[in-house]
Amino acid sequence: MRIVWTALSLLLAVLFLVPLSWMLVVSIKDETMKIQGVLDWYKPPYTLETYFYVFHETSLLRWMFNSLIVAAAVTILTVLFTSMSAFALSKIRFKLRGFVFVFILAGLMIPGEAMIIPLYQLVKELGMLDSYQGLILPAIASPFAVIVLKSFFDTVPNELIESAEMDGGGLFKIYYSIVLPLAKPALASIAILTFIGQWNNFLWPFISITSEELFTLPMGIPTLLSQYTKDYVRPMAINSISSLPVIIAFLFFEKQIVRGLSFTGIKG
Repeated sequence: MRIVWTALSLLLAVLFLVPLSWMLVVSIKDETMKIQGVLDWYKPPYTLETYFYVFHETSLLRWMFNSLIVAAAVTILTVLFTSMSAFALSKIRFKLRGFVFVFILAGLMIPGEAMIIPLYQLVKELGMLDSYQGLILPAIASPFAVIVLKSFFDTVPNELIESAEMDGGGLFKIYYSIVLPLAKPALASIAILTFIGQWNNFLWPFISITSEELFTLPMGIPTLLSQYTKDYVRPMAINSISSLPVIIAFLFFEKQIVRGLSFTGIKG
């Protein structure tokens, strides 16, 4: 039975890798190639001319830099503020704590699209349209992250917190020195999910950004694709370059993601 499961796992892995390998192979093909069958996609000749064109003749690197700045900033700030909120809801006794938790939980029931217009008006009144601040700050609030981290913090024994308080540790020291190190798997899960979500975010940047130098990848990539001819090579090269940071981030946090999902009870 173990051999069967191993074989099935390898088969699924190969099936998932086929689209990725096809994307990489097509990205180094000649644009004038003639395709008559499936195997023709994988046959030489190969060339890197499309990559040189993308790097030197387009603003893809600039857009990638913008996406990296926005995704990294949103990830760091989201992890910081949601972990503090979750710690307060889990380990600090205060009035209306249950109401605050239900209020945050209700935030999951409101579609993000329903908040676009009031959010746009608020950002406009604050003078943050067409800026990094306008891209980053509205994305920090994450009810999902607060709920997930609170469920993880609830598993931290209260006796450990009380022992630290008896030794003279303040709330911030307990949060920073005890709770956060124990919550690394959950924090890593929230971080990678937030990063990927912001890296692929299209709607809010499309609404709030008008300057091309502030475009993120989801906004900029469609402007590079021809509307009149079928071009396979250039889109594959662009997608290969733009997906590389996310793949690296996922590989780097793979173990933490698996541990975090198993500890928090998320099913995906």
